[in-house]
Amino acid sequence: MPKIQTNGIEIYYETHGSGAPLVLISGLGYPLWQWHKMVPLLAEKFQVITFDNRGVGQSDKPAGPYTASMLAADVAGLLDALGIEKAVIMGHSMGGFVAQAFALEYPGRVEKLILCSTNFGGPHHVPITAEAMAVLSDIKSDPVTRFKNGLGVSTAPGFAEKNPEMIQQWLEWRLANPIDVAGYQSQMAIGLGLLAEAASFEHKLEKISAPTLIMFGAHDKVVPPGNADLMASKLQGAKVEILPDSGHFFPIEVPEAAAKAVIQFV
Repeated sequence: MPKIQTNGIEIYYETHGSGAPLVLISGLGYPLWQWHKMVPLLAEKFQVITFDNRGVGQSDKPAGPYTASMLAADVAGLLDALGIEKAVIMGHSMGGFVAQAFALEYPGRVEKLILCSTNFGGPHHVPITAEAMAVLSDIKSDPVTRFKNGLGVSTAPGFAEKNPEMIQQWLEWRLANPIDVAGYQSQMAIGLGLLAEAASFEHKLEKISAPTLIMFGAHDKVVPPGNADLMASKLQGAKVEILPDSGHFFPIEVPEAAAKAVIQFV
């Protein structure tokens, strides 16, 4: 199990394939497993680097709160350990916050930037829908029901009903890999720390010069796709790709379409 030491912690990582390096940064509460359906497809073209953010999986879980800048420094440390100067950086949801921070703080290390299912923080982004908020903030249901309901609202309408085996596999994976509550809360602080306008990325994105792709699922209720155009308006020449048959978890829902979009962009 490969690990590197950086910023006083150990980070678990995996590499697959060969070619130009592509770093995938996971979202809130998810280790590198989040990318398991896309990795084999992307590894046909790239050296794909996945890892567990601090606070989840097999990486260390130091006390929080964490910041996007802190996790961006972990990405830089991972690249240093692998001897990689520059890479395509792709982040999903919370990982999109980390990717934005990385592009701003380490601009010379970003070949291209891919921001997925994320926003720039602050008071002007499109917030989570009321439906998704009600489901994801439910504390009354039993854990299994809560998780299944969460997947239902986080994926495209009908996905859960059409893919019961995938939902069962997803549930079994989560039961075998329960969330570390302290680590989850420490990661949650990343998004909370960006809610103030001054702390957000909204007025900083114009400093990013790397070619950027913004990807969303058309049915995302967690981070609505209206955020794509908002971010694109701040990023010169950014391309927007809306995946029509997916919700928030498009890396798992439509991995082939998502991988195709990444390959064509890069």
